Amino acid sequence: MSELNLALHLKQAIQKVATGPEYSKDLPYTEAYQAMRHILTGQADPVQTAIYFIALRMKRETDEENRGTLQALMDNSTISQAAVDELVDISDPYDGFIRGVPASSFVPAVLAAMGVPAVLHGVAQVGPKYGATHHKVLQAAGVKVQLSPAEATQQLEQIGWTYVDQASFAPSLHALIPLRQRMIKRQVLTTVETMLGPIRARLKTHCMGGYVHKAYPPIYASLARQAGFHSALFVRGVEGGIIPSLQQAGRLFAYQAQGAEYQVDLVPQDLGIVAATRAVPLPSALVPAEDSAIDSDALAAQAAQLGQAALAGERGLTYDSLVYASAICLSHLKRYPDLQTAATAVRTVLDSGQALTVFEAAKHSF
Repeated sequence: MSELNLALHLKQAIQKVATGPEYSKDLPYTEAYQAMRHILTGQADPVQTAIYFIALRMKRETDEENRGTLQALMDNSTISQAAVDELVDISDPYDGFIRGVPASSFVPAVLAAMGVPAVLHGVAQVGPKYGATHHKVLQAAGVKVQLSPAEATQQLEQIGWTYVDQASFAPSLHALIPLRQRMIKRQVLTTVETMLGPIRARLKTHCMGGYVHKAYPPIYASLARQAGFHSALFVRGVEGGIIPSLQQAGRLFAYQAQGAEYQVDLVPQDLGIVAATRAVPLPSALVPAEDSAIDSDALAAQAAQLGQAALAGERGLTYDSLVYASAICLSHLKRYPDLQTAATAVRTVLDSGQALTVFEAAKHSF
């Protein structure tokens, strides 16, 4: 399709979605797909692009709009296949964490140490939170975060886990970050970009994501099916990440073999996790003044320090976070009969130092 025709698709899409609360119309899958394709060429007018995203958000994106947008992103990204039969894709929010010290950057190394290949992906920084991202945490820990898709795939095959940055596997999407920062509010890209699955297994690729608002599990499940994930689980996690509250009962929604979603209730105390806070609290020195942004680099450095200590078997809330999230994933994959058994196995691997060895292997490749 010519650039002129693609531009016409975006114009027509804006005319449908940006006509106010009474007259705006939903886009069918193909129209959302073509509009996003034009935006990804880099030739779209940035004002029109911003209007389109904001109008979608104001009217509320539909399932067809979400899936059409996701497919356009996938078709303009490098999706690699690794020489492994199964892997887990960790789908955390790309805008990072600001309310506690994140631990999920270290979950893939734990899974890899237990025989489950895992991949992380993200960006250095994006709004609306501009928090501590996987990119920043891993970089602070000494892991290379600028691998090419081919290098990341090879690293996954060699050591069992890897990180691949959006700038590497989806450069046309990554080029939109400056515009997104100027738009301030979240839009459809915030929802769908985490579902791209930049590295896939030969047989089964599983998605592990998080959510906050009750409306999102079916939205994410539909996107996961569109992306081709064999199974998926979405944890009601702290700040929308994959780690649930360490303090309160929680839940997750999942599907197996592209089937219907089901709910699983979570009780951290059943796994021997007893905490007075939902997550690893911010050190007082990192708590920002009112109306000030958090120092995401300093937060990432703190996360890197605590994460590597937990991988070495040091007990604490970061250790508990890794046990909880990893046990949830391993139970979902049917590697263990229940969460309690999975949690015991995770503690054994952490206490042995094996998970730290697997993590540190990423510092020495490439």
